[in-house]
Amino acid sequence: MNILLTGGAGFIGRWVAKRLLDDGHSVWILDDLSNGREANIAEFRNHSGLKEFIRGSILDEPLLTELFDRYAFDICYHLGASINVQDSIDDPRTTFNNDTAGTFYILEQCRKHNVKVVFMSTCMVYDRCTDETGITEEHPVKPASPYAGAKIGAENMVLSYFHAYGLPTVVIRPFNTYGPYQKTGGEGGVVAIFIKNELDGKILSIYGEGTQTRDLLYVEDCARFVVEAGYSEQVNGQIVNAGLGRDISINDLALLIAGDRDRIRHVEHIHPQSEIQKLLCNSAKAKRLLGWEPRVSLEEGIRRTREWISSGGLG
Repeated sequence: MNILLTGGAGFIGRWVAKRLLDDGHSVWILDDLSNGREANIAEFRNHSGLKEFIRGSILDEPLLTELFDRYAFDICYHLGASINVQDSIDDPRTTFNNDTAGTFYILEQCRKHNVKVVFMSTCMVYDRCTDETGITEEHPVKPASPYAGAKIGAENMVLSYFHAYGLPTVVIRPFNTYGPYQKTGGEGGVVAIFIKNELDGKILSIYGEGTQTRDLLYVEDCARFVVEAGYSEQVNGQIVNAGLGRDISINDLALLIAGDRDRIRHVEHIHPQSEIQKLLCNSAKAKRLLGWEPRVSLEEGIRRTREWISSGGLG
């Protein structure tokens, strides 16, 4: 198939691109490199399936019009977004424009050309988990940050195009994803940051009390989920979760990575109002509709990520 992948030079986007190329598709990547890096996709540069990397914005309507008019896309995997919760609180306008308005521009092109949309949302739209069965797609949402609010707004637009126009669309909500190619600095994920600090002999800093839990999904499992959602008609018009199905407190995660309580400290939370105390995914719907289940345990995923960072992977 001909596939447009927005945000394809980002952390998860890079793995989605790899999966699509391995599956034999023709892929066009659109990314403004505000979060992504060309180095993430450097290994695909000479791949016959990667037709073009376009450095550009999903807010550039003339560019989108040109791309959709020129190429007969079958699917648009829409991963391009502002992704930082803290940044969204400090600068909500940028997040709204990228995550909500940008998604609208993508939807309009896909409606015009009848292109399926796989929209990457986030587990951060959910209210805290209240029991050990995990968060299903019917769980209450709580936009505790402009990031979550912008994603919920975009989700509703994506689903409205299914109901109003019959456009095949699906909203996917992966839980906290980690693994190789994730940034290890301030914009990175907690696993990558902790591992990098541990390898560098630095202290692991935890925001707040550290009792908040996360369901950590290894990136190759996440990419497989994203891609399969595009292939399946079963999920059209649906919201679908994906996670490991196991949560871990940030305190326990830090101890698992550092192996020494003396190398862990707690610091004041920058934006405590955006914190979700417990995140635990119930992926039963993904298993039922896609046959998807996670394959990589947290311990194995951390081992692979540590190996990648210690071998000099992009930090």
